Amino acid sequence: MKKIKIIIAALIIGSLGFVGCDKGFEELNKNPNQPTKVPSNLLLPDIQRYTGNYLYSTFVGSDMGSCWSQQWAKVNYEDEERYKVRASIIEGYCWKGMYADVIADAKAMEKLALEENNRLTRGVALVMQAYGFSLVTEWFGDVPFSEAGMGGDANFSPKYDTQQDVYVGIFSMLDTANVCLASGDGTLDAVTDLMYGGNHLAWQKFANTLKFRLLMRVSGKVDVKIQLAEVLTRPVFTSSTDDAKLNYLSSYPNANPMFESLVYGSRFEYKINSKMVAVLNDLNDPRLEVYCEPNNSGEYRGKPAGINEVPNDEYNYDNVSAIGSLYTEATFPGLFLTYSEFMFLKAEAAKNQLIIGSETAAESFYEAGIFANLAFNGLADQYVAYMTHTGVPYNSTTALQQIAEQKWIALFSQGTESWTEWRRTGYPVLLPAIDAVISEIPSRLIYPGIEQSVNSAAYNAAVAVQGADLLTTKFWWLK
Repeated sequence: MKKIKIIIAALIIGSLGFVGCDKGFEELNKNPNQPTKVPSNLLLPDIQRYTGNYLYSTFVGSDMGSCWSQQWAKVNYEDEERYKVRASIIEGYCWKGMYADVIADAKAMEKLALEENNRLTRGVALVMQAYGFSLVTEWFGDVPFSEAGMGGDANFSPKYDTQQDVYVGIFSMLDTANVCLASGDGTLDAVTDLMYGGNHLAWQKFANTLKFRLLMRVSGKVDVKIQLAEVLTRPVFTSSTDDAKLNYLSSYPNANPMFESLVYGSRFEYKINSKMVAVLNDLNDPRLEVYCEPNNSGEYRGKPAGINEVPNDEYNYDNVSAIGSLYTEATFPGLFLTYSEFMFLKAEAAKNQLIIGSETAAESFYEAGIFANLAFNGLADQYVAYMTHTGVPYNSTTALQQIAEQKWIALFSQGTESWTEWRRTGYPVLLPAIDAVISEIPSRLIYPGIEQSVNSAAYNAAVAVQGADLLTTKFWWLK
């Protein structure tokens, strides 16, 4: 009994000592490896990786990008190629993924940067927000923007802004980003910046070149001459070294998603489309041997879009050319925006007199776009010969079609971008997929089903304005 009393007394004394000596206890017991506030730059790697991984996912970039723009085809599992989409992919990757993993995190990064008074990381955060919103509106049309609450301020029933208003908001973001990045105020960590290694001036060029791209997107609906001219007074891409690209690593799970699916995951059904083969053959284009591999007969052979059940095994794994090895390498970069694309956009702008420049200027930009992409594919030495082939030299009469078709060729593997630009320009002329479940190539993605239940009022209002929630509904800049 005495021993028990001694133990109880000791416990009481110990507890009294604990209560009396708790001043500063919380400070002493903070875990330095679990900070209460994350530095803004630490959010950047995931934002970049999620953006690249969604863009280059075979579910999005291939099935609903390259296959719809008829650069790629499939010899099995052709549902998406025939426009029979998977609602789970649209919801998980294109909607929730972009809002939660890209836009929301970029918004959180901007908030932290403002608290740190770090204008450089704020500028980068704004660029990634703008890029994320541009993808979402180009996929769906009218989308939540002004009320798209993020993080602790999550709004589960935001209104859908009109696409026109979304672009106005994006342009404002990019203008602010340009000012922040030009200031040089703050720091941008080289290790956490997977795209530009902490070079804030490169980010400034990306911001402004992205604005040029998006101004051209809406150029058929609004007068963008003044804005285009103003953008060209700022730093923009001047060579392929400025390309906005995510550098992937050599092994799973940090490799390019195309490699992880096609090579690591043995998804050999992805092949070259016969439309791409035909266009390249007509132009005697050396990129054919880079874009695809010889089939089992040593030929470069594509498959037409669609065809649900191939008769007599006419198109199969062996007799249709696989995607070229350059584009399925583990370290192939995720391309967000390239100098080549910028040159083609400038060529179009000059031809349409949206920017100051003569026919000669449009021709020069057109040729620069071709050279940049040939060089990217290791074919710079083929440029002079290529420019003599029928259909390649700039022709003022057919220039807009040539520019658009050369851009389509250069956007190989940049799935949703090739689809987006095809929707805008209409070139090359494409026919709907064989055995398609709808009568035309999709103009947009359908809204995710969850919106009809958790945000029904806003969803219904958007549909009433934009049109029926169908793959074939034309949104603002397509009308």
